[in-house]
Amino acid sequence: MFRIGFIDYYLDEWHANNYPAWLKKRSGGAMAVTDAFGMIDSPLGGRTTAAWCADMGIRHRASIREVVDACDGLIVLSPDNCEMHEQLCEAPLRSGKPVYVDKTFAPDLASAQRIFAIARQHGTPCWSSSALRYAAEYAALDQEGIRAIHAWGGGSYENYIIHQIEPVMMLMKAKAAKAMLVPSDNQETLIVIMEDGRLASICLAGQGMPFTLCVQGADGVHTAKAEGPFFEVLMDAMIVFFRTGVPPVPAQDTLDIMALRGAAMLARETPLAWVDVPR
Repeated sequence: MFRIGFIDYYLDEWHANNYPAWLKKRSGGAMAVTDAFGMIDSPLGGRTTAAWCADMGIRHRASIREVVDACDGLIVLSPDNCEMHEQLCEAPLRSGKPVYVDKTFAPDLASAQRIFAIARQHGTPCWSSSALRYAAEYAALDQEGIRAIHAWGGGSYENYIIHQIEPVMMLMKAKAAKAMLVPSDNQETLIVIMEDGRLASICLAGQGMPFTLCVQGADGVHTAKAEGPFFEVLMDAMIVFFRTGVPPVPAQDTLDIMALRGAAMLARETPLAWVDVPR
């Protein structure tokens, strides 16, 4: 069996609670999460790291190094605290073992560059992705001749904007040049101008808003709502990665996405003003 280790800021969170069953099922039992480390006990439901591991049937390890040594592949979680990824990733990325880093990969471009630099230096396969990259409805859109994209979705700006930035960047196949936040009482809208002049708008409208894209192409306007099991399809991509060691998302794509994400956070501090996307 291929042993997967979890490394998290705290383990009792939605991703850590669901990934083990999905990975085991989608791999036909060939892979399983066997070991886990949490830096702190979960602040969400009061369940300690030790209790979470006992409930999940996963070995509780006292350090990141113990997880790295015990496992064949590693998942660095901390989905709601991407500022912890540099610290949590350092030992896994020095191991040479395949590492998946959960969304959001990094707070900004500089942090993302440092993380990938460690992986590159030690020959460690590493990648990250929003689960929305794997929405079948988005994949079915014609990616040729896209003129503009308008995206909608729910959730908090800091944690959920990645789920809109990543599909937009994936489909438009362009680097972002500048971004501006337009606030209102009920929603926040990020306007993005690509280096080739095309436009994208990204709207966060609170909990419950389904992830939806409206794509203006050469042959008209097409709308797609992400309704399929995109998280399970993300698990399939992880499984192939753990088997082959080949990242399915190029590092440069993730760096471009993190550059826009960092600019989006700065734009939130200075609404109605353009923020340049760093290079």
